[in-house]
Amino acid sequence: MEQSGSSISRRARGVGSSPTLAISALAAELRAAGKDVLDFSAGQPDFDTPDNVKQAGRDAIDANRTRYTANAGLPELRRAIAQQLDQRRGLSYPPERILVSPGAKASLYFACMALLDAEDEVLIPAPYWVSYPEQVRLAGATPCFVPTVETEGFKLTADRLAECAGTRTRMLMLNYPSNPTGASYTRAELEPLAGFCLERGIVILADEIYSRLLYDGREFTSIAALGPEVKEATVVIDGLSKSYAMTGWRIGFAAAAGEIISAMSRIQSHATSNATSISQWASVEALEGPQQEIERRTAEFEQRRDEIVKRLRALPGVTCVSPDGSFYVFPNISGCLEEGGAGVSDGNELARYLLEEAQVAVVPGEAFGAAGFLRLSFACSLERIREGMDRIAAALGALSSGGRG
Repeated sequence: MEQSGSSISRRARGVGSSPTLAISALAAELRAAGKDVLDFSAGQPDFDTPDNVKQAGRDAIDANRTRYTANAGLPELRRAIAQQLDQRRGLSYPPERILVSPGAKASLYFACMALLDAEDEVLIPAPYWVSYPEQVRLAGATPCFVPTVETEGFKLTADRLAECAGTRTRMLMLNYPSNPTGASYTRAELEPLAGFCLERGIVILADEIYSRLLYDGREFTSIAALGPEVKEATVVIDGLSKSYAMTGWRIGFAAAAGEIISAMSRIQSHATSNATSISQWASVEALEGPQQEIERRTAEFEQRRDEIVKRLRALPGVTCVSPDGSFYVFPNISGCLEEGGAGVSDGNELARYLLEEAQVAVVPGEAFGAAGFLRLSFACSLERIREGMDRIAAALGALSSGGRG
């Protein structure tokens, strides 16, 4: 007898697929069909992994460092992570309070599984990265979205937290610089958020994956660096994918109180075991080797940000906050949306129109809990940014004149 859809667990039925990966996959299909698709949807740098890091991976293979490692990660890598957290963020963790996982996404998931129970609620600032609510749901808890607004730079405040927190609030998921908005926080802006969480006994899950990608001379402050109490209440998540252009190497890590890391490590031991040994050895070189290339690439990302923000602001009906960091812009396109006729009524339709008519891939804001916006990645060359914005301008011009398709 053919099994019905009810054979799938309620947990699996309640989780959607990643909209960003879906857009990237569709763009790849169009490219395979011979279309010159300009992809502003991808959340990964267009730079290559640094040569010294690639060589370290080759050396690991040649030295037959291809076996299981300790579940929590190579001692050498955990020491390198601890050293960089101390030097760059003023965070002192012994290596045994660091867990290496197969990607920062896995680190986030294991933290949710270790800390959340079915009755718990999790505060998630909106707009949010697409996987946050799904990971909370997979852990059996309930996501509670805390709205932020464009006119305030999409920044969270303690007052907004207070409006949404309840007696069952267990965790705050705080990502900065943000995916999708690029918003970041100064120490003064973080202090009331940390104070609120300490007062309410709320754990802070701090996703700092874009911490090396800040612009206009900004310096990154980890919320965990605000004091010993805040540090003990915080799980710091990071990885090598964005800063070192190592998305495919799949190395992320968590730093937290010992009992939290121990719980996460036990879960990881039954889910994935250790991260890839070759990638771990390459990551030791990434962290301990020369860092000038990272600084040069960040400066180039800043140039790209300036160009794409300028071009977006020149479009009729579009407003755009200049991001503090990351490599995303989150323009408000509500002025471009029309009901009926040749127009489109929401971000999903506009994203599909741009892909079909202009061969430009963007992600609708609905995927991030923000209707009327689009997310564009500027992790591509200035030349491609200019070409893509030319296509978008032409497509929007045709749309406003009723010349769609």
